[in-house]
Amino acid sequence: MAEEARRRASSPYRAPDHALVAAAADLDYAAYRDIRFRDERAIWHGAAPFEVQLFHPGGGSDVPVRIHLVEDGASRPLDFDGSLFDYGELAQGALETSPSGPPPEVGYAGFRVLATMNEPTKMDEVAAFLGASYFRLVGPSHVYGLSSRGLAVDIAESGGEEFPDFVGFWLVRPEADADALTFYGLLDSPSVAGAYRFDLRPGTSLDVSARLFFREDVAKVGIAPLTSMYLHSPTIPGGHDDFRPRVHDSEGLAMLTSKGEWVWRPLTNGRGVRVTSLRDVDPAGFGLVQRTRDFDEYLDLEARYHRRPSVWVDIDESWGGGGVELLEIPTTSEFNDNVVAYWVPDGDPVAGDTLSVRYRLVTFDSALGSTDGLPVRRVAAVARTSIGWDALPGEAEPPPRSRRRVVVDFEGGGLPSLSPSETVTASLSVSSGTTTDVRVEVLPNGGRRATFSLEPDGERGADMRLFLVHTDTVVSETWSYLWDPSLVR
Repeated sequence: MAEEARRRASSPYRAPDHALVAAAADLDYAAYRDIRFRDERAIWHGAAPFEVQLFHPGGGSDVPVRIHLVEDGASRPLDFDGSLFDYGELAQGALETSPSGPPPEVGYAGFRVLATMNEPTKMDEVAAFLGASYFRLVGPSHVYGLSSRGLAVDIAESGGEEFPDFVGFWLVRPEADADALTFYGLLDSPSVAGAYRFDLRPGTSLDVSARLFFREDVAKVGIAPLTSMYLHSPTIPGGHDDFRPRVHDSEGLAMLTSKGEWVWRPLTNGRGVRVTSLRDVDPAGFGLVQRTRDFDEYLDLEARYHRRPSVWVDIDESWGGGGVELLEIPTTSEFNDNVVAYWVPDGDPVAGDTLSVRYRLVTFDSALGSTDGLPVRRVAAVARTSIGWDALPGEAEPPPRSRRRVVVDFEGGGLPSLSPSETVTASLSVSSGTTTDVRVEVLPNGGRRATFSLEPDGERGADMRLFLVHTDTVVSETWSYLWDPSLVR
């Protein structure tokens, strides 16, 4: 696989034959959903601990993806076979052809993996690879939410982003007692080709190993990208005419630095595109997290945001210097993914460079567990962030509306074991503006509330960091937030 990627990178880029799936790519959303894979035709159906179902060409993807099976040491491609699908009336009318209409060499749009996860006798969908280099994972009791990607190229750059495609997959037949499914992917784009190995353990993790070969210079490469959606939450009150208090697939970026510092950066939906970076050398991991899991915080029976997975990028090798970059794009719709987090290594790759990376993607709820050697946060966590006008009700001469009252509530860790009389202080730093009235108060559940007043410096953003200290010991993760004064008009 690596040799094939190297060979491709040494030759001029050849774009996929979009004409192969032209008819299927014109299917609208309703017509595409009217095509259903026949469950009984799944690959290895009833004969292995994993099953694979294929996605019909189209549905917004016009790149042919060749799926191969590797069995008994031999590989064979799977040509398109319309008999694997049930075509409803909408689909038949849109295609204006028989189910065997698309040519065999069109391949498929991608695939989904099923395995036992929630119930011992029921096969659940645990992963799906569909579109460009996108894929999704779910854990026990989760519903699909944020996406992962194989690679990000020139993301958040003025020249525009390049989206590599997985153009082929090789699925290795698992043994009867296998607890993991191994498969390989071939990635290609105008600037880079890559060989990937995936080891999927349902309900827990996906191990990713990649070798990248650059055929062109790139301005930026994003490793282990996570793509999500954040519309609104109670962090900044008002502005959304919505009965739901929260609408988001993820609510914060978490990071564990090489020095053991846990960092939490709440997501925002601001007025302009924003790119920030958390710098480090050899980070231990990062992830996009849906920390709030209570239905009452969302009130959405259809989207079930309280069941969206969190995903952690666990790094088990030296990645050197760089930064976890966070891209946040304004949106007015929950159907737009507007958040991306990824690692940007120092040094921009040039033509002829190679890069090897290895990491593990782990699905979880609000916090990582202690299984499989994963890091466990033992300090207090940020439970909520609230920002509003720093004025008192009925105040005769209130402060300017630019002045903000920032409230950060911490819970868990060792805080509940402290008596209310024990002193906990807040260590606060800001990049610009003035802070006053910094104090820490006791919450009813034994947690602590850190609060302060912020007067921004005109329209300059204020990058803030805050953590709690007890007897010269850090007892919380670091709250990190960039306040945009333009949000107040």
